[in-house]
Amino acid sequence: MSNFSDLGLRDPILRAIKEGGYEQMTPIQSRAIPNILEGKDLIGVAQTGTGKTAAFSLPLIQYLLKGEGKRKAKTARSLILAPTRELAIQISDNVRDYSKYLHLRSTIVFGGASEKPQIKAMAPGVDILIATPGRLLDLMSQGHIKLNEVEFLVLDEADRMLDMGFIRDIKKIIKELPDKRQTVLLSATMPKSVTTLANTILINPVRVEVAPAATTAEKVEQHVMMVPKSRKRDLLGHVLKDDAIKRVLIFTRTKHGANRVSEFLEKLGITSAAIHGNKSQNARQRALADFRDGAIRALVATDVAARGIDVDGVTHVINFELPNEPDSYVHRIGRTARAGATGISYSFCDHEERAYLKDIEKNIRQSVPVFEDHPYHEEGIAAAPAGSSKDGKNGGRPNRNARNGKPSNGKPGNKSRRGNSSKPTGKSKPTAGRQDAKPNQDKSGQGKSGSKPNNNADNKSGNRANNRPGNRPSNRSANKSRNRPGNKSSNAA
Repeated sequence: MSNFSDLGLRDPILRAIKEGGYEQMTPIQSRAIPNILEGKDLIGVAQTGTGKTAAFSLPLIQYLLKGEGKRKAKTARSLILAPTRELAIQISDNVRDYSKYLHLRSTIVFGGASEKPQIKAMAPGVDILIATPGRLLDLMSQGHIKLNEVEFLVLDEADRMLDMGFIRDIKKIIKELPDKRQTVLLSATMPKSVTTLANTILINPVRVEVAPAATTAEKVEQHVMMVPKSRKRDLLGHVLKDDAIKRVLIFTRTKHGANRVSEFLEKLGITSAAIHGNKSQNARQRALADFRDGAIRALVATDVAARGIDVDGVTHVINFELPNEPDSYVHRIGRTARAGATGISYSFCDHEERAYLKDIEKNIRQSVPVFEDHPYHEEGIAAAPAGSSKDGKNGGRPNRNARNGKPSNGKPGNKSRRGNSSKPTGKSKPTAGRQDAKPNQDKSGQGKSGSKPNNNADNKSGNRANNRPGNRPSNRSANKSRNRPGNKSSNAA
């Protein structure tokens, strides 16, 4: 089964898909959609840019057509949770595109914007609610949203939501949902925290894994540049002299760092903008639009703000500062290798970031080649053991409070040369180091920032009695069966 027409989707859905220019399903879609249509809980492990939004939204829309028009005031028939405003907006746009020939009602709630329009949109009730956890809880506490009618739950980018400290918020939300529901969880990676969450909210889930963490890393031509912290800006300016770097995404660990880098680039005459949690929603959307349209060459972002960025033709990713979570590295560089494309990433590593680099290499199961052919290379950083500081003392991790295009044809600092290999000509050396504890992450800029992860299982979601009709496995244990709304069939018309 490779075509959307083979799924038994309603004609209005197929019409919208065709108008979007899609006929063939991606791997995550071909494996996930039939299982979701059958009413099964599902865990999908897939990177951004693989078509995962359609993988859950198309069967969701098909399911909702069975009870079209049965909305109740202030309620939602389905709930999609996303970690950031940008991702929530992207999902909302896709859902509206796929359901434009149907009479389904959808809306979106997120922080950083006025509550009034969101409250008004929820008043008559909706079929699909897309939300970030913080704002959703805010409106629930004010009595503007009720979740007692939710039949279908989607958690998108679950790993990022837990990284951002939303575990308690998610558990509060889950407790307000009916036991009788279908649940789909999507995640780019499956750390222990996500597995623990999945075990408490899903019942006998089908697991579909099409893009493990190392896959994205293997598609990107990666390089690390050893540079003193004080010379990183100079190196950035040098690298961006390469005219082949047409559209570049630059990552920093902190919001203030993103502002400083963007201001530095503007002084060099390089058009840029910064996006992070302190920026208003309008400012973030404007920056993304300018980046997408080519009005600016460089977009400087924190990890949280970059979630949901869906821009084709990003030729390069530059890690101005290495992330303090190895999984974040995979998310970052994947912005230049979307939907099968390749790309180039450069990571600036100073003395204090050696341990981060070691953790990253362990996570992606490969060494990142050291690119030496630049004027700010410092051999002492490459040779120093990970975790050692510049003066040789131990414990050199950074301050924990700090936070489809084609590859370039030239070396950083040089003009592009037609016909040349895109690989830098500098020497490559394996790096060495140690693994260490993970520091705290940047928090989202939405209305409620969430709290620290709590690994205590939610008693209600973990022990509820469940008996689902439909094509469910018959050998599940007595304390893990639950009624599901309706029988779902892949042949539904």
